[in-house]
Amino acid sequence: MSNDPLLQPYTLKHLTLRNRIMITSHEPAYPEDGMPKDRYRAYHVERAKAGVALTMTAGSASVSRDSPPVFNNILVWKDEVVGWMKQLADECHDHGAAVMIQLSHLGRRTRWDKGDWLPSVSTSHVREPAHRAYPKQVEDWDISRIIKDYADGAERMHAAGLDGVELECYGHLMDQFMSSFTNRLDGPYGGSLQNRARFALDVVAAIRERVGEKFLIGVRYTADEAAKGGIDAEEGVAIGKLLRDSGNVDFLNIIRGQIHTDPAMTDVIPIMGMKSAPHLDFAGRIRAEVGLPTFHAARIPDVATARHAIASGKLDMVGMTRAHMTDPHLVRKIIEGREDDIRPCVGANYCLDRIYQGGHAYCIHNPSTGRELEQPHDIAKAQTPKKILIIGAGPAGLEAARVAALRGHRVVVHEAAAHAGGQIRLTAQTARRREMIGIIDWRLAQCEKLGVSIKYNSLADEATVTDEAPDVVIIATGGLPETAILDAGNELVTSAWDILSGDVRPGSNVLLYDEAGDPAGLQAADKVVEAGGKVEIMTRDRSFAPEVMAMNLVPYMRTLQRADATFTITWRVLSVRREGNGLVATVGSDYGDMTRERRVDQVIVNNATVPLDELYFALKPLSTNLGEVDYAAFIASTPQSAGPNPADPNRKGAFHLYRIGDAVSSRNTHAAIYDALRLMRTI
Repeated sequence: MSNDPLLQPYTLKHLTLRNRIMITSHEPAYPEDGMPKDRYRAYHVERAKAGVALTMTAGSASVSRDSPPVFNNILVWKDEVVGWMKQLADECHDHGAAVMIQLSHLGRRTRWDKGDWLPSVSTSHVREPAHRAYPKQVEDWDISRIIKDYADGAERMHAAGLDGVELECYGHLMDQFMSSFTNRLDGPYGGSLQNRARFALDVVAAIRERVGEKFLIGVRYTADEAAKGGIDAEEGVAIGKLLRDSGNVDFLNIIRGQIHTDPAMTDVIPIMGMKSAPHLDFAGRIRAEVGLPTFHAARIPDVATARHAIASGKLDMVGMTRAHMTDPHLVRKIIEGREDDIRPCVGANYCLDRIYQGGHAYCIHNPSTGRELEQPHDIAKAQTPKKILIIGAGPAGLEAARVAALRGHRVVVHEAAAHAGGQIRLTAQTARRREMIGIIDWRLAQCEKLGVSIKYNSLADEATVTDEAPDVVIIATGGLPETAILDAGNELVTSAWDILSGDVRPGSNVLLYDEAGDPAGLQAADKVVEAGGKVEIMTRDRSFAPEVMAMNLVPYMRTLQRADATFTITWRVLSVRREGNGLVATVGSDYGDMTRERRVDQVIVNNATVPLDELYFALKPLSTNLGEVDYAAFIASTPQSAGPNPADPNRKGAFHLYRIGDAVSSRNTHAAIYDALRLMRTI
């Protein structure tokens, strides 16, 4: 038996968990009609098969009709959920994993114009900034009704064969009762801590009465809101002891902070560039002082940190949730002694930021997550090995090389630069996004193990391709920034890329025009203020940096606001002219013919890339398919033709030709890697 602390079994009341690694509750937004159907089940089963001890489904499954989902949550107030959850639990159990679900009433953390258009409800009329709805203040009959809804939901999960439930008590209604920051009630549910905790205690008592002792009940709660007027650490310990002394709570899952705003939530769930495991020691304090089994997750992305959390006695179970979104086979690789093969979570937070904008949770560099049914994590061998030539060693090119090599093909990559990475190498130049290079480093290591040949400083042309005599050519050359978007003065502007690469020094009084709304613009603005300059960031959009999304925006805003940066929406730069030693930018609006002027010493334009596609178009006449992609096959993951045959439009061609990533059009890292995965897995 292994001596690894992470691989030791743990007995939680009557349930033995096979190791110390869990997936904490989270909502990847995969339900269909509020039900955890095939996509949702496949997501959890994949991780169960690979050895995780406990998978906690459903970030905040809704117990009541006046708690409508804002990010496609499971609806446990519906009886039909029992059958779907039973299928999920049974299949995960078959693979040795325990299954629980998190139940919640969102309270004010939702909107009245969702679901049945019922008023949101809370312990005051104060709105939550993130969701903006002004709630009804809860009445006595609401409290009785919602307690019953919790018990009904837990009883359904018991009937479905789950091992237990966890109650969410941070940011949601239960915490809105618990915290003096939000609770404005009088009487039995407001005022003293004992009164504010009464709702949670009544809920767990009602659940225990329904489900009996052989069903686990836990509470994931804020033990320190880290905010004036809220729960502090001492009160957090006291809450833990109240839950313990009730005799109805079997485990605690510790949160530190609040989630009512994007900045607050980002401190609870840190992203790249922020400290790893910032709340681990605090969770250990709660475990030591309260004495209940303790779980915790907050940016524990790597095995070493997780191992320390268990070995040091700070936690009983360690949550590696985003890490499992990146690599669902993480536990299996630990067991097999293959930790170097674990695909790293780089903290890009593409997963969470997508669900908070209404999309599915996808990993920035594992496109199979959430697509387990159509894009399995395992890559099958090809029936006939071929020679694959890939031009470009950015994220798309390296993913194409990795997948092709796993298929058993002979793979050669030509890269014009001295190093792999493409745009990721550029974005990783700043400390805030340095961890992005892990996307490249992992693929380079995998390609080396698989025998991929990478030729650097090789600016491939037609002769390079014909000399290699490939069966298939993949153009993954990426793109270059397009700054010539003004009516006049394009020669006077610089690109965000020039600032990030260090080719151009930041000015002291800068207008940054952000047409793309992606991280490069904000990274360039960071560079300006780091150098002591002033910056105005302007966009024609009605929202700011939309491609950066909520949680990733937080660190930039903190830096830029401290530097007194100016943010201007719904205006765009029309032209730039030189005047003396400075520049004059004329700005206009899509909303009318008004114009203004800005006098600055530098204008930076952040715009999309345009494809580096000269080689692709040169090779088209030499290819059997003339570069054509069968989109139906591409989407369905069925084979594209990979050699001359009568169905091809150019029978005299020497190879099949495809392009992927930004060599097609300007998108993002996930799209580039997804292109490569679904094309190459069928070649």
